[in-house]
Amino acid sequence: MRIILSRKGFDSSAGGCPSPIFPDGRLFSLPIPDKTSPIVYSEIHYDDIDVGQLVSQLTRDPKRAHHRAHLDPDLRKEALNRQPGWRPLLGQTGSAQGHLNNQCIVAGDIFLFFGSFRPVEFMDDRWRFIHHEPPRHVIWGWLQIGEILKVDNLGESSLKWARYHPHFAYKSDSANTLYLASNVLSIRGQSTKINGAGVFPHIRKDLLLTKPGSTKQTSWQLPHWFFPSDGISKLSFNPNVNRWSLAGNFCYLESASRGQEFVIDATGLEQAEEWILALLGETNKSSRLREFKQNM
Repeated sequence: MRIILSRKGFDSSAGGCPSPIFPDGRLFSLPIPDKTSPIVYSEIHYDDIDVGQLVSQLTRDPKRAHHRAHLDPDLRKEALNRQPGWRPLLGQTGSAQGHLNNQCIVAGDIFLFFGSFRPVEFMDDRWRFIHHEPPRHVIWGWLQIGEILKVDNLGESSLKWARYHPHFAYKSDSANTLYLASNVLSIRGQSTKINGAGVFPHIRKDLLLTKPGSTKQTSWQLPHWFFPSDGISKLSFNPNVNRWSLAGNFCYLESASRGQEFVIDATGLEQAEEWILALLGETNKSSRLREFKQNM
């Protein structure tokens, strides 16, 4: 089993700002802009929030509400009006897809999606970022791969429920790839009761990648088993072992500021499997939210 830490959503370069952490702890990853996508920000559903208005307010650009959005990965069924048969999915192409190919990503491997997030408040009839709160990298969703499909190889009648997806708007591209989620999470071939894909609805301490107390979001705290062994980094795109340090149950990394897909081969590593199960098994518990607020 490979674990892919996959950078997705708004940040300073893609979108122009972080995604919001709402006052009640809810996380919402803003899809990056995409002029070719058929999806408009104002069409995306998220609880009681007008997503088009939210994007306009956080970016301070009123026109953004009617801009087009790259809703990818698409993990929440309620985000759009769906056709029968819908499944969570991710699209990838270009150098990022080339990197996934080189890392031998297959069905059963797990994407953990992370992005830049910052707390917001509602003041003067608008959402705004809290000035003294820095952005931080947070894991916000997951997808275990059930199928890998090349868009160029799909017939016109294939995956009709997915034709809204931005990757179907691309021109012919042999690298254009779709990752469809498994129905349930499986570890070593054993099915669990956890969905094969989803989002973490609220912030939790164990979802934070950024080291506690750090104002630099690329300074990460990870489980100790991520640490390089025999002088070789286990995490792709982060080969410099001098950027790693080890302390107790955690290791620390000055992570790459660029790149989308960071892969670690955790095949047979029981500690990694336990970590995944702990992350995904806590999605409905409020104790982690209280713990996070106490340690902010």
